[in-house]
Amino acid sequence: MICPGNGQRVRRVADFKGRHFTGEVILWAVRWYLMFPISYRDLELMLADRGVVVDHTTIFRWIQTYAAELEKRLRPHLRSCNGSWRVDETYIKIKGRWTYLYRAVDRYGQTIDFLLSARRDAAAAKRFFRKALGQPHTVNPRTITVDKNAAYPKAVADMKGAGELWRRTKLRQCKYLNNIVEQDHRRIKRLTGPGLGFGSFRTARRTLAGYEAMAMVRKGQVRKVGGRDMKAQTAFVAELFDLAA
Repeated sequence: MICPGNGQRVRRVADFKGRHFTGEVILWAVRWYLMFPISYRDLELMLADRGVVVDHTTIFRWIQTYAAELEKRLRPHLRSCNGSWRVDETYIKIKGRWTYLYRAVDRYGQTIDFLLSARRDAAAAKRFFRKALGQPHTVNPRTITVDKNAAYPKAVADMKGAGELWRRTKLRQCKYLNNIVEQDHRRIKRLTGPGLGFGSFRTARRTLAGYEAMAMVRKGQVRKVGGRDMKAQTAFVAELFDLAA
């Protein structure tokens, strides 16, 4: 019987309750799928090679359950980003239709935030900025560098007028200064390639959250976890889900 006062034990049972595999196996599969450009069927074969027989549809369900949860639990452990934001959108195909993934990095390439949107307009830009400003590792930006998308000046002006954005924030519309975020888009494209698009907005949103979460880990944005220290990363993710690595 679980003691009600033992919060960690209750949390662990809730995380993996009803699963036919251990939390260690599930998190191993989740981490590798979110880090490398592999398909669910590829990962099924990789697990089989290690003696774990699991169907690719089960791995899909693991990703849908734990990818977004990983991103949520990761946030409080991130180092602070600086105030120079580089903002851009990239295209993501969902059920045969193109949608827009808003993304921002700082001048050093550290991920600030991301938002999947069905539209590319001022309203979507404001939703993205509000989401980014609400994160524990972000600060009100000194500069926001964007491309020539006309929606950004309107979004920034409206948010300054409402007091949501620092009034001295400088908006720069200069494409070449945004090379750093455009290069960072390539990592997302590389990961989404094997899947050949997403079946629904919900599955895309949850999977992309996992991609971005593991990217932040590998960029070294997590305090006391090196970007190339795989053992430390494994232990950190296990700790987030109250498991011993």
